[in-house]
Amino acid sequence: MDVLPVPGLQHSQSKTKQWWRLSILLATLYTLLFCVNSVPNLGTRPRHDPAKLARIKARCQYIATEAGPPSNFHHRGQSDRFVPGTQATLITNAKIWTGNHNGTEVVHGDILLARGIIIASGHIQPSVVQSYSNVDVVDAHGAWVTPGIVDMHSHLGDAPSPELNGALDDNSEKGPIQAWLRSLDGLNTHDDSYHLSISGGVTTSLVLPGSANAIGGQAFVIKLRKTKERTPTSMLVEPPYTINNSFPYHDTPPRWRHLKQACGENPSDVYSMTRMDTMWAFREAYNKARQIKEAQDNFCARVSDGYYQDLDKFPDNLQWEALVDVLRGKVKVHTHCYEAVDLDDLMRLSNEFKFPIAAVHHASEAYLVPDVLRRGYGHPPAVALFATDARYKREAWRSSEFAPRILAEYGFNVAMKSDHPVQNSRYVLYEAQQAFYYGLPENLALSSVISTPAHILGLDHRIGFIRENWDADLVIWDSHPLALGATPSQVFIDGIPQLKLAHFVSKPAAFQVVPKVPNFDKEAAAAVQYEGLPPLEPAKSLSPYVLFVNVQSLLYRDESDIHEISLLSDEGSGVVVVHNGVIQCSGTEERCAAALSDVSEPEIVDLMGGSISPGLVSFGSPLGTEEIASEPSTNDGVIYDNFRTKVPEIVGGDFALIRAADGLAFGTRNALLAYRAGVTSAITAPSHSGFYGGLSVEFSLSASHRLEAGAIIQEVAGVHVDVTHLNGGPSISTQIAALRRLLLDPVSSESGHWVREIGEGTIPLVVEVHSADIIATLIQLKREVEAVKGTRIPLTITGASEAHLLAEELGQAGVGVILNPARPFPANWEDRRILPGPPLTEHSAISKLQAHNVTVAIGVLESWDARNARFDLAWAALEAGGRMSYKQAIALASSNVEKLLVGSASSTWVPDLVATQGGGLLDLNSKVVAVISPRKQYVHLML
Repeated sequence: MDVLPVPGLQHSQSKTKQWWRLSILLATLYTLLFCVNSVPNLGTRPRHDPAKLARIKARCQYIATEAGPPSNFHHRGQSDRFVPGTQATLITNAKIWTGNHNGTEVVHGDILLARGIIIASGHIQPSVVQSYSNVDVVDAHGAWVTPGIVDMHSHLGDAPSPELNGALDDNSEKGPIQAWLRSLDGLNTHDDSYHLSISGGVTTSLVLPGSANAIGGQAFVIKLRKTKERTPTSMLVEPPYTINNSFPYHDTPPRWRHLKQACGENPSDVYSMTRMDTMWAFREAYNKARQIKEAQDNFCARVSDGYYQDLDKFPDNLQWEALVDVLRGKVKVHTHCYEAVDLDDLMRLSNEFKFPIAAVHHASEAYLVPDVLRRGYGHPPAVALFATDARYKREAWRSSEFAPRILAEYGFNVAMKSDHPVQNSRYVLYEAQQAFYYGLPENLALSSVISTPAHILGLDHRIGFIRENWDADLVIWDSHPLALGATPSQVFIDGIPQLKLAHFVSKPAAFQVVPKVPNFDKEAAAAVQYEGLPPLEPAKSLSPYVLFVNVQSLLYRDESDIHEISLLSDEGSGVVVVHNGVIQCSGTEERCAAALSDVSEPEIVDLMGGSISPGLVSFGSPLGTEEIASEPSTNDGVIYDNFRTKVPEIVGGDFALIRAADGLAFGTRNALLAYRAGVTSAITAPSHSGFYGGLSVEFSLSASHRLEAGAIIQEVAGVHVDVTHLNGGPSISTQIAALRRLLLDPVSSESGHWVREIGEGTIPLVVEVHSADIIATLIQLKREVEAVKGTRIPLTITGASEAHLLAEELGQAGVGVILNPARPFPANWEDRRILPGPPLTEHSAISKLQAHNVTVAIGVLESWDARNARFDLAWAALEAGGRMSYKQAIALASSNVEKLLVGSASSTWVPDLVATQGGGLLDLNSKVVAVISPRKQYVHLML
């Protein structure tokens, strides 16, 4: 049966089919669109804000750009730090150390400074100078000129001087990882050290956070001159753009950033962590940074490929952005790291996360493990070192004065640094001078505080060299920069002279050329052979007779003075004959022939134009009662403070006086190193942190134990007290009241016995004090007690930073002064009014006191520094500008020390003598080769 069509039904079915086709098509399109938005590689480009897209592209390009100066940097017309109105300066007739050719280039000529940069140097065409309408001409008169000194490890401003509780900003206690902190944010512009450091030739410093954290934060490079703005920001050199914008967009290359890290004891001690904990903290932090970096790289890869989805979700993280930049190679990473274990950890960390280490700082064992450092990612790190500051903690136990030369021989970049205020950065050049003395080549020694740190910091395109278009940071020196005591006569920063009225002394012609220094090849080899601990015990001469030949002079002591005999004659240098430690004859060979007539084989020591001088005496450090400062088991310890705790009756109660002699340790490395540098005895008081300092002892530094003949020179030398705020004790007036009672009403106890000895004038009262106000009170107290007792009170002031303010009064009162440190520093409020000496003042504190007939001596603060007494004496003599004789300089650390610190029994001691080869005891070109001991009846040889 046929089915007849129903009207309209066919049309309806056709519409239904069309509808289903349309539905399927729409569903397909929707599905495709969903897939496009879900799968990055299948999409099309949605609409986006062009400005936002441009910023995203710029950001991606910026993070991929290497750090460093723009290619057209040296086309600049003026420095970015130029101060409008600064006058152009022409320095003429200069001997210019340019820093070029690995520090070997010296040019005789002129230097033109203008617009904050070096316009020209060497032979300058007159027309170039004439193009400037107003030029200040400075005649250098043939003096040495160098680029400004660059101190690449400093805490200037963050640990300001004088130290006050509200101003210390160098360490955080918030955790081991603090990469987001910035030293800039704590930079104090009122630090008294800025101008002092400039007076030592320092123009640029890297201000680092402290070392309490594994990652302590970001460091910043500053110039030290005072700015019109008086702000930390205005002191910065090429600061990273991140200081004004957390995530910058720039069309110029990123500037170098700096990060401070620390391994080993410091973060472990502060946060009670092991080295394992510290390394995990490092790895965890860098893993977080790596994850962020990878997310950013993936995001930018999509943008590069033209896929712009989720543009509002660029994976930024303000807290970790600095570490992300480390992984991108845009950060100079500086790591406080000492021992081989820590250096090895650090090199593995750099390879695991693929970032280079710019420098390891302190690095006491680096010279023993050069191959470990060579494994650093990208390139071996540079090494930033102290010269002789060592053995203050276990990590520094194997430090060596020969490390700079050894590392340089292995091809490492070596920088000498201050760690200011650990070392006063005013004298960072002194670190280079010591490194030079112990064998670092001349060009590298000078580079180590100028060009090398500039290179390490990534700023060698503008500082560290004298080249056209480099920054106008220069120093004119009064002698060769490696000559001991070299002092600026002018310092320029950004072309601006920094010394308003420079005081400088005329130096001998010998100081205008590079010094000759001794040969220490054997000692340097031994340092490596014995892993930093070579034998130091001197050997006795094999023969009872020792003949010293080629001797220029002989200085010796008696009870009243030091006497000097020249042994030079028409026949040349003289000889000195010693038998069993006693000089038998001195003079010409002919004159002394009789003294050797019956001697078959005397030991012969050629001094090569050297001299024989009194042995030096050290005071002020815990030498002999301390081996490693931070290790209690190696020290005698700190005595009771009877103002803060009850002293046990078993030791005598509150009136007990502890004897340093009872806690002596002999044969310490610091003692033996000092002995090998001409310091033959030391006077040491018990370590203390309060008013009572106990009874000091004088002892021989060469003795192996206290029962050895001559080991103890004076069992009780003096009575020591401190009158200061620094120990956290009671008021100054309370401390003075205690001292008054002790002197006027001695109790029937051990302290009473020794105080009565003071009253009888047989033993000195030694008071550590810095403030001139407290010193004045002590002078008045001395008068008061003497009026009551009718006897003279022997009073010696130690520390004495402000003593120069009372020079006349001290001289009139017969009060002696031991300056400690020998070159003052305003570390605390009580000693802020220092007399800095040339070039800032005509007199040094020493010369000012001596001018008023004050008996003056010098001391040292730390045991490691006792070995440098001879250099301190030379420095003092140079600063005196001819007002101090050679023998007066020797007395500062020998006879004067004993006069001021030891009772009348000291006259029984027959002082040792020291023989130096190649020059006198105070000369940088000399080396101690023997100690002559009359009392012990032998000669120690150190050849």
